[in-house]
Amino acid sequence: MATYKTLYFVRFVFRSITSKHFEFQNVKLPKATTSICVIILIFIAQGRAFAQETKDDYTPFVVHGHIKNMHTWHGFLVHPGAVFATSLEYNSRNTKFTFGVWGGASFSSIDVENYNTGELTSANYKEFSIYTKYKFNERFFVEAVSHNNYTGVEERGDKLHYWSYDKTQGYNFVDLNFGYNVTPKTLLYFATILGGGSGDYEVQADGTLKNSWTHYFEVKHKVWEKDATSLSLFTGGAWSFITDKTFYTAGVGNIINVGATLNKELKIGNYSVPVEVMAMWNPEQERTVLQLDIRLF
Repeated sequence: MATYKTLYFVRFVFRSITSKHFEFQNVKLPKATTSICVIILIFIAQGRAFAQETKDDYTPFVVHGHIKNMHTWHGFLVHPGAVFATSLEYNSRNTKFTFGVWGGASFSSIDVENYNTGELTSANYKEFSIYTKYKFNERFFVEAVSHNNYTGVEERGDKLHYWSYDKTQGYNFVDLNFGYNVTPKTLLYFATILGGGSGDYEVQADGTLKNSWTHYFEVKHKVWEKDATSLSLFTGGAWSFITDKTFYTAGVGNIINVGATLNKELKIGNYSVPVEVMAMWNPEQERTVLQLDIRLF
């Protein structure tokens, strides 16, 4: 439907056409030339009105940046120091399909042992992971993540092969994940490591390596919410049907991730900054950490 301004402009054009001449800045144009120019102007005006009325807010590509005091994952302390993390992703128009890359780099280093010299050398945390996700509906989604944490690979004397998923290489493996919201406040999350990469295996008596195909299961429930602040509790455990050892545990399966997460929108002037604070306890490793995650954009 045309806007009021467009209708007013059309009426003005019509009057111009029906007159003998159309005068613009004291220059009189012949009626035929005037008619052609006016028709072109009408199309331009209508096109602008249509563009305004059918404005498309769809943004297929988004980028985010986070700063964290440390980086944890499934009960693991991946890096104990400050990390800057970035993600770039594509989302379909119906928001069901997502494909993206996630990368992290640390401000501090850790000590790793060089295979050739036996000496300790410093290495910064580095990760570049690929993920894809499909939401079947508001409750159920499936996700695949290729974790590529190549911290200290070259510093240890190893050769970097980004696309290698060899068992013993130690930094590439794939997770296949499923999530189901039992209620709007309760999420069940199940993940399985594929391919036996990055140490997800058990050494047998004859020296062969047996894949563990480790499973991770977590229950997360939102227990409190007010305005833009919420508190959730979670518990996660890992096990394998194939081996005693798992990717997350030294022995048999165990509870490895217990804690609480507080999400809050921090107001800074006209900006709203999402902040997450997570208190996590890993009974298997007897480790407790407090993680701060600030989304800058």
